[in-house]
Amino acid sequence: MKATRLAIPDVVLIEPKVFGDERGFFFESFNQKAFNEATGTNHQFVQDNHSRSRQGVLRGLHYQIQQPQGKLVRVAQGAVFDVAVDIRKSSPTFGKWVGEVLSADNHRQLWVPPGFAHGFVVLSETAEFLYKTTDYYAPVHERCIAWDDATLAIDWHFEGTPNLSIKDAQGLGLAKADLFS
Repeated sequence: MKATRLAIPDVVLIEPKVFGDERGFFFESFNQKAFNEATGTNHQFVQDNHSRSRQGVLRGLHYQIQQPQGKLVRVAQGAVFDVAVDIRKSSPTFGKWVGEVLSADNHRQLWVPPGFAHGFVVLSETAEFLYKTTDYYAPVHERCIAWDDATLAIDWHFEGTPNLSIKDAQGLGLAKADLFS
């Protein structure tokens, strides 16, 4: 496994070693010990989620203000542009974002630690998105930052207007959002 700290060092791009031949491929999608060593953390995962979305669907930017979730995300089918935004006011990278293309072909995973807002847009016809979380989903604590917040200026690598849920269309700007200390 190759682990690369991105421009925000707490966010880690994980590239598993893939063994493939004409029959197909195999890779270890998760190993607790290797994950801990790669990220320098000791998080345990408590929930796995799986979503399927059509091209142009944008989900995010989501986070939980209490019971914050770290997320280990990957794509099992299709491709997405995945984004993590640092919303920890005390962080030197507060208000900064990083993004990576995750796809079934590249097998990449992204570690998005607690204290970050997270979102993705589907680049392929459809995408199946899988993620592990370090805490349970708590709708009462869920928040959403506007995907198009001008202060964040995220380049979503997507042309046109994304397809949003009602909740995501009502996301707040970073300046008005509940944030972490």
